[in-house]
Amino acid sequence: MKKKLLSIITAAALTASFIPCVTAAAPTRADALISIIQTIGKETEVLNTAAENPFDDVSGDAEKYVAYAYQNGIVSGVDANTFEPNREVTAEEYSIMLERAKSLAASIDDSADEQNENALSIAEQGIFSSGGTVTEPVEGEFDSTTNWLDFTRAGNTAHVDHANVLYQIPEDEIELPMVFLHGYGQSRMGWMTTPDGREGWSNFFLKAGHSVFLVDQPRRGEAGNTASMTTDAIDTWSEDSKDYMPGDQAWYTHFRIGRGTSDRYEGSQFPDGEDALDQFLRQMTLNTGSFDTEVIVAAMDEVMKDVREKTGQKSIYVTHSQGGAIGWNVDTENVAAIVAIEPGGTPEIGSEQYNNLLAADIPIVIYFGDYIDNGPEDIVSTSFWKGVKDAANKFAQSYNADGGNCTVVSLPDIGITGNSHFMFQELNSDEIAAHVENWIDENVN
Repeated sequence: MKKKLLSIITAAALTASFIPCVTAAAPTRADALISIIQTIGKETEVLNTAAENPFDDVSGDAEKYVAYAYQNGIVSGVDANTFEPNREVTAEEYSIMLERAKSLAASIDDSADEQNENALSIAEQGIFSSGGTVTEPVEGEFDSTTNWLDFTRAGNTAHVDHANVLYQIPEDEIELPMVFLHGYGQSRMGWMTTPDGREGWSNFFLKAGHSVFLVDQPRRGEAGNTASMTTDAIDTWSEDSKDYMPGDQAWYTHFRIGRGTSDRYEGSQFPDGEDALDQFLRQMTLNTGSFDTEVIVAAMDEVMKDVREKTGQKSIYVTHSQGGAIGWNVDTENVAAIVAIEPGGTPEIGSEQYNNLLAADIPIVIYFGDYIDNGPEDIVSTSFWKGVKDAANKFAQSYNADGGNCTVVSLPDIGITGNSHFMFQELNSDEIAAHVENWIDENVN
């Protein structure tokens, strides 16, 4: 397909059919130009584009063609204001217009080839739910005649506490599937886009040949259905409160983006501007029900089973923040590797979690961003993240000594600076994703 338009032009130039306006008279400059534009397949674009015509002597049907040709460098006119559309075209003029059209066609072809190379072809996609439970029927008999107007809800059940999974499988699936689990206050949206509107990690890894399975955990996002409202102190004012606590500034600071939402740390990779900040804060979504590790682990076990059933392969499990606690607990039977992005903690050395991961020979990589070792000392979150990072290093040292494979990547130590807790949504997110992909290539069978 490369240079297809060039081939058409060259072939057409050697035949009388190149100029469709064949008459007894020799073609005019306007006739020749219109023929060339028709041949490179741009007539529809010409007729639907309002390009500026700089020539005083061009009007009528030819005006749009001449304006387009001038705008795209095919013609320059006899002088600044004159084109002479009705004069017979000379061989030299025709040759110049043809060569310029060839150049335009080549650039169009190259652009199309580049777009095709960057295009993402999806073989299959969909959404499904995994795991969950069904509540016991409310006492009494269901009355179909009153249905939703029966506020006793007698005889009704509810399907609750499942995970919800959006998946995409690329045409060129050559790598292991990847399951992504968000952290606190987040949903799968965080893997799909960035606050400034760029493509997220899900597209990056799809293009690398992985199928992706993006999870909303039970009681969150599109998996919000549960039996009772949250009473978690992290979410609500009190156990009997129905009001959620606001937290824009609190979480923004804890996530090490800056000191409150009006600030970004020096050298920050977090997208700048009010629009990006607004988009980031609006992707936050709180729990509908209380956070329950056992419930979420059970649902994620089912997710991993369902993914293996669909793909025939174990999955690379990518977790973020609070999701890390779930990742360490999931049944290892369907896990090929764990990529933990700033998990809230790591398994205690010698614990059941630790031994299960070790026995299953699960390779692990843990990533940490910036502003931890060099974070503001007066902010309590700095000491929190230092503690998490120190514990991760001790975990990795022990895990490796016991025959496992665990790498802790501190991004500033490898020359990647300015990243917060949300490194996968920041300006250099592709660079970090490429580092993850390289680790997968070197460590995961």
